[in-house]
Amino acid sequence: SDFVTAEFASMVGRRPGPLHDLRPTQPDTVDIIGNLPYYITSDIVLRILELHAHIGRAVIMVQREVADRIAAEPGSRDYGLLSATAQLFARVDMLFTLPPSAFSPPPKVHSGVLRLTMAPRLQELKVEEAPFIAFLKLAFAQKRKTLLNNLRGQYAEADVRKALKAAGLRADVRAEAISLEKSASVFRALRQA
Repeated sequence: SDFVTAEFASMVGRRPGPLHDLRPTQPDTVDIIGNLPYYITSDIVLRILELHAHIGRAVIMVQREVADRIAAEPGSRDYGLLSATAQLFARVDMLFTLPPSAFSPPPKVHSGVLRLTMAPRLQELKVEEAPFIAFLKLAFAQKRKTLLNNLRGQYAEADVRKALKAAGLRADVRAEAISLEKSASVFRALRQA
């Protein structure tokens, strides 16, 4: 079925049977290995991250530019919403890259293989999943705008300035320049404003 829309929890959850009462109570997890279709990579990666409670790790091959974006560190030009979301839910390791000649027929792009080991940081960062994801989407909404300008549509400018100052950030900082820890600090301050 379509991975993006499939009811995944029912595929990996507990199943009825004679050993039902003897099975561990923690949810079953699976590992995912795959060569993702390049035209829908982001949707599939976001779905994998959404299902973090059911997935132990994912080893995926994607277009190298997308792999670079997922593994990007804050402050690099590739760091964005996909990077922040991936790193919120998983440890991201770039394993290796492959040239087009590794395939037959060769694609027009290089590929990268990533390992996403699920390790959600929600408790560590003291954030709730849905509101913080919404905050990240707002923070990265327009890449060329400052964080202040992106957040002003949802929050009072004075509150944003105060939250940035409390996190030790300048008013002209952009979302791609700050770590998840700093983003969470700003988010928490704005939730208390």
